[in-house]
Amino acid sequence: MNRILALDVGEKRIGLAVSDPLGITAQGLPTLQRMGLEEDIQAIRRVIDQYEVGELVMGFPKNMNGTIGPSAQKVLALKEYLEKEISLPIGLWDERLTSVSAERALLEGDLSRRKRKKKIDQVAAQLILQTYLQFKKTSIL
Repeated sequence: MNRILALDVGEKRIGLAVSDPLGITAQGLPTLQRMGLEEDIQAIRRVIDQYEVGELVMGFPKNMNGTIGPSAQKVLALKEYLEKEISLPIGLWDERLTSVSAERALLEGDLSRRKRKKKIDQVAAQLILQTYLQFKKTSIL
């Protein structure tokens, strides 16, 4: 099985996490600083090549009432662009409250505000990927 790469897309950064080859665990990767669409795509492509990724999953930030707001629209636009540039399956995964859970986990880890800011996107991507992997595992059974 190929690895799965999760993206937590924000305005300034993209959090990344990759699965192990068996699709059981999610490991956080260094966060990408957004530099522009082409540069972002190239950076994502390098991660895909480095980790032999076979599937992407993007956090989809729906509003709490299930509607699609401006942040979700931006994720959809990036997904559409990625589909033209990268020939891998790309899924969307509901990420409501993921950042809140990531922040809580980092607070419990007693990290300083500056360290939390550096890690929040990575941890959010890990949570997105871990819940996605869990879903895939239980939907197969």
